[in-house]
Amino acid sequence: MNYSKPAITILDQIAKLKARGLRFDDETLAESYLSNISYYRLRAYTYPFQDNSHPDHPFTTDISFEEIIKLYVFDRKLRILVFDALEKIEISFRTQLIYHYSLAYGSQWPIDRLLYKDDRRFRRILDKLRKEIGRCNETFLDHYNKKYTSPLDPPAWMSIEVASFGLLSIMFSNLKVSSEKNIITNYYGVKRIGLIENWLHSFSNIRNICCHHGRLWNRRLTTRISLPKKTNNLFVENKHILDYKIYAALCSMEYILRIISPSSTIKYRLIDLIDSQPFSQEKEMGFPTNWREEEFWKDDRPATVNTTKTEEE
Repeated sequence: MNYSKPAITILDQIAKLKARGLRFDDETLAESYLSNISYYRLRAYTYPFQDNSHPDHPFTTDISFEEIIKLYVFDRKLRILVFDALEKIEISFRTQLIYHYSLAYGSQWPIDRLLYKDDRRFRRILDKLRKEIGRCNETFLDHYNKKYTSPLDPPAWMSIEVASFGLLSIMFSNLKVSSEKNIITNYYGVKRIGLIENWLHSFSNIRNICCHHGRLWNRRLTTRISLPKKTNNLFVENKHILDYKIYAALCSMEYILRIISPSSTIKYRLIDLIDSQPFSQEKEMGFPTNWREEEFWKDDRPATVNTTKTEEE
């Protein structure tokens, strides 16, 4: 089948949505929104409220365009909050990886084949690492290349610092089991290397969604979150949750944040954000009905906590 749908004007977009049953309280304001947020991007937020088996996609819920925008804004705030959490986790993991492996194996450990489990994966990792270094314009790399002729590869504290989170996740999973790998795993309060590998892989994928302004609300994550049977610290007791929804990932992120950033207010900011959500969409994000009863999510914030600002490092 050939795709033959034509592009349509913003006024025609509004007319089509009205014909499908979407209400508009202010069509002039809707024109402004659709001039800055594409019709197709908003389609991801109208989809759950339509009969998508019908060729005309009629709305099955009494809902307005303005309410769809509120849902879009909620998702945007959730994405910003998650990105804030992942920034802290990513920087912490980089630091741990650089520190422990550099002390044990020297400045050139990222290119040491003997440290890795799979040779083919190692070659792909090394090729990608060198490409990412080559694309980087950091001053410290430029200084190294101008001043030093050997070795050609910069030291780990430079190369790992500019590698993508996704590449670091793949690199860590391919490293052989060692005392250094165990130390890093234990640092994050978990008992299994495979668990922290899973979390890092999932976090890097979620970070990419955030970077590309993708939808987190009601999204089915491509990497399922592994849930620990035992942890060194408090974790959620209810493990019967959807491992492909953002709630499972948020539990894992919050667990790590309590270790690396004990003064973090992200938990309280998340609670406040969930309280502001339109349409009671917690279920769509995988939140169980009794999640607020978990000791892990208890709203025990001090009276002086300010959750209105993005956190500093």
